[in-house]
Amino acid sequence: MAEVIRMPRLSDTMAEGKIVSWNKKVGDKVKAGDVLAEVETDKATMELESYNEGTLLYIGVEAGSAAKVDGVLAVVGKAGEDYKAALDAAGNGSKTATAEKSPQSEKPANVTEPTGNEPTKNEPTSNEPTSNEPTRNEKRETVSLPAGAKEIRMPLLSDTMTEGKIVSWNKKVGDAVKADDVLADVETDKATMEVVGYEEGTLLYIGVEAGKAAKINQIIAIVGKPGTDVAAYVAAEKSAANTNSAGQAQSPKQEESKNEQQTTSNEKQETGNTDRIKASPLAKKLAEEKGIDLAKINGSGDNGRVTKKDVDSYQPTTASSQAADSAPVGSSAKPAPALVAFANTGQEGHTDIPLTQMRSVIARRLGESMFSAPHFYLTIELNMDNAITARNAMNDVSPVKISFNDLLIKACAMSLRLHPAVNSSWMGDFIRQNHHIHIGSALALPEGLIVPVIKFADQKTLSQIAADAKQLYQKAKDKKLQPVEFSGNTFTISNLGMMDIEDFTAIINPPDSCILAVGKIKEVVIRKGTSFDVTNVMKVTLSCDHRSVDGAVGAAFLQTLKKFMENPVTMLV
Repeated sequence: MAEVIRMPRLSDTMAEGKIVSWNKKVGDKVKAGDVLAEVETDKATMELESYNEGTLLYIGVEAGSAAKVDGVLAVVGKAGEDYKAALDAAGNGSKTATAEKSPQSEKPANVTEPTGNEPTKNEPTSNEPTSNEPTRNEKRETVSLPAGAKEIRMPLLSDTMTEGKIVSWNKKVGDAVKADDVLADVETDKATMEVVGYEEGTLLYIGVEAGKAAKINQIIAIVGKPGTDVAAYVAAEKSAANTNSAGQAQSPKQEESKNEQQTTSNEKQETGNTDRIKASPLAKKLAEEKGIDLAKINGSGDNGRVTKKDVDSYQPTTASSQAADSAPVGSSAKPAPALVAFANTGQEGHTDIPLTQMRSVIARRLGESMFSAPHFYLTIELNMDNAITARNAMNDVSPVKISFNDLLIKACAMSLRLHPAVNSSWMGDFIRQNHHIHIGSALALPEGLIVPVIKFADQKTLSQIAADAKQLYQKAKDKKLQPVEFSGNTFTISNLGMMDIEDFTAIINPPDSCILAVGKIKEVVIRKGTSFDVTNVMKVTLSCDHRSVDGAVGAAFLQTLKKFMENPVTMLV
């Protein structure tokens, strides 16, 4: 019996997958475990294996096209078998556009059949132009991409990416391009990654210059046969984009013009009457609030104009100084020392730093987290004496140096296994409790924060966690971290102890429900019986999303974490 093969969900954020290439064609024999196709998801390019044996009877999505999750990709069955019944049973009978197009679907998109109620060509409606000149939208519909040419659009390289900045092009217009050639390096909000075109031919057009950004799905290049003219298609694309942005750009320009006119009007009012005191509107307002007479202030602006700085620095003459000034020459009163006026030698200035992709996404995602998730905070103090001793003993035999942060990752993973409610995500209308434990460890880079993820941390030894973390941190610093390596976290740790911070609160990293903020280890004096001693303590603060984690649940998690950290040998049992 024919079996339908559907688009699997290959990542937790995947909505659709693009078929990069088919490794089998219709009529080929297929065995269980054969790689049918390569699928590009929002995280990486992965292989699609067949779990059925037989003959490939039908391919529903062409290479280069995308399919929604659970969409029909192919049908496998016996040679010569009628697969249409399987498609109908799968609810896809009306969606086989790639294999069998109906006569109606073969008509051009801009051609419609008359219904009898439509006006004739000589009777323009109120929504149609009265001239014979077609509108911009009509022009766009009549221009199509030349045969054989393929668009290359900005791919979605991470689940939080909205645009990508072209760092450099590895090909120039006129160069031959192979399917696996790296066309450009693109800076996303997480890392600098390579963009592969997956098309063969000649690079006909580059749509985004190096150093500039392109939105997701925006055309960045066109590949096709040598000599193919794509100028008309590119012009139509730009015209459509300009039409969409014209309305948005008009309002700011009008506002700017209005502000300029208002400024000019104010300046004319100030300079029109020479007998009037010249002062900025803000200086006038401040002087009125403070009860200061503007005539007594010496303006430092152009032509003696009084500014806000002059009002702020104005010192009224006191009665005692007036009496001293009016004292007779022969009196015994000593004159007050002359106050030397401040001579301003400095210069005001500032530097505007453009936002990187990473900083833009940090601002957006953490802003959404802080103002949408109701945070509450739980702080506990850990005695680190046994952890220090255990770490020294482990590093004597471990092939990789184990850090205190590695100990924390292991302890958190073990605690999450016992408190699965903390290992959850708020999904709007339900709470997702994760069965796997992936610990994100926040890392500060010059461009901003990134969170490499140690997958299945509860199942790894301390040496394996230390080795994975060291490798991920280095790849992040080199901007070589792949999407699968900084996504999928179920819990996050942010450690500022190495920067001498005793304790702090952290903003929850979506989609997690909690994040642990870790401070430094410090020595404190404690009383033991009748004497005093020194011990090492460390404060940790758990930020919780109250929608999915209650206070008692978070407190119980911290108690378990405290037991593991204060007696690390229990993590090895």
